[in-house]
Amino acid sequence: MRYFNTAGPCVPTRHYMVPAQERLPRARGYIEQGQYFVVHAPRQTGKTTVLAAMARELTASGRYAALHFSCESAEVAGEDYGQAELLVLEAIRRSAESAGLPDELVPPASWPDAVPGSRLTRGLTEWVRSCPRPLVLFFDEIDALRGESLRSVLRQLRDGFTVSRGGFPHAVVLCGLRDVRDYKAASGGDPGRLGTSSPFNIKVASLRLGDFTEAEVAGLYGQHTTQTGQDFTVDALERAFGFTQGQPWLVNALAREVVEEMGVPSDTPITAGHMEEAKERLILARATHLDSLAARLGEDRVRRAIQPVIAGELLLPTDTYDDDLAYVRDLGLVAPDAPVRVANPIYQEVIVRVLGNNTEGQVVAAPSSFRLPDGRIDMDKLLCSFAEFWPENGEILATASTYPEAAAQLVMMAYLHRIVNGAGFIDREYGVGRRRVDLLIRQPYTAADGSRAVQREALELKVWRQGRTDPLAEGLAQLDDYLDRMELSTGTLVVFDTRPQAAPVHERTAFSQRTTPSGRTVTLLRA
Repeated sequence: MRYFNTAGPCVPTRHYMVPAQERLPRARGYIEQGQYFVVHAPRQTGKTTVLAAMARELTASGRYAALHFSCESAEVAGEDYGQAELLVLEAIRRSAESAGLPDELVPPASWPDAVPGSRLTRGLTEWVRSCPRPLVLFFDEIDALRGESLRSVLRQLRDGFTVSRGGFPHAVVLCGLRDVRDYKAASGGDPGRLGTSSPFNIKVASLRLGDFTEAEVAGLYGQHTTQTGQDFTVDALERAFGFTQGQPWLVNALAREVVEEMGVPSDTPITAGHMEEAKERLILARATHLDSLAARLGEDRVRRAIQPVIAGELLLPTDTYDDDLAYVRDLGLVAPDAPVRVANPIYQEVIVRVLGNNTEGQVVAAPSSFRLPDGRIDMDKLLCSFAEFWPENGEILATASTYPEAAAQLVMMAYLHRIVNGAGFIDREYGVGRRRVDLLIRQPYTAADGSRAVQREALELKVWRQGRTDPLAEGLAQLDDYLDRMELSTGTLVVFDTRPQAAPVHERTAFSQRTTPSGRTVTLLRA
């Protein structure tokens, strides 16, 4: 029985999986041409699965001797490039043994002696000499190497390609988190460390392993339906793709959560509601993959790229702008294309919850005290409670935030989440250049006739920053647009005043009623 995999490479006999060839369609052509190229993608997107499968397929074709191996064990060598070479060669030998290559295709019984800085070249040359087929090598986790070790390996591959092409591997694929253009930084943080030219300027292309398409998600889930008879409704498939945007680990994790952890019976179709519950469970559980991404939020270059996205500000070019943006894209936190935005709604939710965690711990009000008898949220009471919390705690929490430009919004979102969490949902819209955060609270409840219904409440968060005019008029127009899209008749606009000359927080925090350009009456909270 196959299942949805969330730990380690996929195995076709054990796991549901998208065929490797479909995920890197151009790779086979480059290998046929004998090219050296790069494959890069964020962690847990299936790089190892795809490369290992491709190596097996190439060897099984009878035309090539192909081997996939990891350079990760050589990371401990640090700057000792001689030791790194030996560890890479040892990784090659171990992988060849595990792959079960035919005797005539395996590496030499012992690698030839060579001085440090040429061991990889000598070893691969000797292997090519003894191998009856063209040799194709997949260097996985290449960016585990650092400093002089990375420099040495890349330059030996380049020299072998340019100097002794006929006696060197037919094709080489370097695979890692980052594109080869960023390997200079991987040499220790100083781009000058690798010289003025790239040590791997022979590469014909850099291929980014993309996320699943909507059709691939449907196909993957369809494998489960074929095996078990359990259907995914059209709405469930749409919701799964919407939440994950095809990020492979998330796609598998959502389905696994529903099928195994939630235990939806195989004779029960999986619905959008199941996907919604699974999403919340994943976020609350903060599985290893999500935790590893969250841990990056404290890094300066991540903060410089992510903070404007949450705050809705424009990304202002700086000396580090391009590298910061490339870095968070390589991590998979930000979508690979424009406009700059968090990669998917699950990551979007995880980011704001992690950054608002300290605030949630300060909220002592019981969520149940804000519930009406039918299950709805008492929004007036909730807003008044926040208006009391903000002068006493919120501004202090915002001042201490590591994301100061987005601190006020993060505090309010965390407060709302503390109250709504467990019974309702909060949908968030934020992004570069929006200058606002739009929130939609969805609270299921029991209607008067006993049917299930959903309470929907819209809020918009704005910040009055130093050097700018009062954003009230702009906020009312933007809230109008949001209410139109949500098909709601009223909502709440919250304006945080962060200017140094603003009145004391106890004096300025107050409610009033305002009218939007279209004539809606909405609540205004100045804080």
